[in-house]
Amino acid sequence: MSDTEEDSTCSDSWPINEDWLMEVLKKHHEVRTGIKITDFKVKQGCQDGVNNLSDILSVSVVYEFERNAGQSINQSLDIVIKLLPQDPFSRYFVTEAKFDLREIKFYTSILPDLMSFQEQYIPKELGSMVIAVPTCFYTQYAPIGSNAQMSLGSPDSTESILVLEDMRSLGYKSANFTTGLTLGQTEAAIRAIATIHALSLGLKIKKKADLNEKYPFLFQTKRATESYQQLVEQGMPQLTKFLEQKPGYENELKALSKIRPRTKILIETLLQPIEPMGLITHTDFWCNNLLFRSESDDERTDSCTILDWQMVTYSRPTNDLALLLISSIPSSTRRQHTSRLLDLYYEALKSCCLKMDVDIEAALGYSRNKMDCEYKQSLLLALLLCIGSVDIAIGNPAAEQRLLDVLRDLYDEGILGMENCFYGEYHDTTL
Repeated sequence: MSDTEEDSTCSDSWPINEDWLMEVLKKHHEVRTGIKITDFKVKQGCQDGVNNLSDILSVSVVYEFERNAGQSINQSLDIVIKLLPQDPFSRYFVTEAKFDLREIKFYTSILPDLMSFQEQYIPKELGSMVIAVPTCFYTQYAPIGSNAQMSLGSPDSTESILVLEDMRSLGYKSANFTTGLTLGQTEAAIRAIATIHALSLGLKIKKKADLNEKYPFLFQTKRATESYQQLVEQGMPQLTKFLEQKPGYENELKALSKIRPRTKILIETLLQPIEPMGLITHTDFWCNNLLFRSESDDERTDSCTILDWQMVTYSRPTNDLALLLISSIPSSTRRQHTSRLLDLYYEALKSCCLKMDVDIEAALGYSRNKMDCEYKQSLLLALLLCIGSVDIAIGNPAAEQRLLDVLRDLYDEGILGMENCFYGEYHDTTL
């Protein structure tokens, strides 16, 4: 699980200057002249680090923008600037796995395609669907070993850069990982990801597009498997030591020890889409990559913005759902509301697809029961991803208990055992 715009440290090695900001504003307004910056402030994006996939700068700029007839108006803009991490190891990890490329390409390739597809295929009378991601103002991708000079008042060294709207200026706030998402926030996150899933599925079906071929930068299964496996190998000993100190979890510990030699093939298998429902997934869909805004006193009207698309993948939709529900909501909410939340997702996906004249039931043979079986399989992948980031939970009593509850429930439900439907489908073949 990766960092969020609000969960990173930043570097002072590249001071943001007025010329650089001027170029960003010109691109934003699609003009060459008529802008005068009157003030700007730069600060760290956040103080608390979760991972090191990005360094974050937060910038507030006040400027005069000349409109028609020479009239100037005062405007302000709040942006976040995502840079490569300054730590050499983290920087190598990010660039070697091309996390920076994938996120930039999401905003410059996938997102414009989804917006264009929606405009072309969804009748205006049905209303447009909100793609819940920040506005992108500028990108610069610098491949490993690139000597290309940057076009914007560049720092001394070549750098991958992503400039996004700071959603906090619009009232969005990060969730509290310790307490977990509220039910309203969870519903908002599910509706947000269902829209992106549906649009990517519609694009694939209506335009007969091979999404892996169309977007070769997606986190390919082999590369993703290797990256996730490295994290699991780091996290499993930590989890084992943690469970050994917790009486009453001997069965869960024994089940994990049986799974441990198989984790690589499990990850690879579970990342594979089940056609025809393969679509664009976030694949790092947990609370620290989400921002929320309450639209009224009624929490059911929460809205959500999805951040951090470094792991965007062509996969199965239930992988996003499973990671969200086992990593980011209180145990009581998960136990009481999972079935209803899956219903919410299924109905949202089906409704969005019908707007594009894609019937997932009649045309694609996808049913709520099929989704439920795939979700159970995705729970195992989600658990492995959580194990890869188990250090986030260990040391936090509330998060530790949520992890223990997940392990207990997955064991009781057979997800960790051979009798689970996942093993029934793949036993003696891929495993």
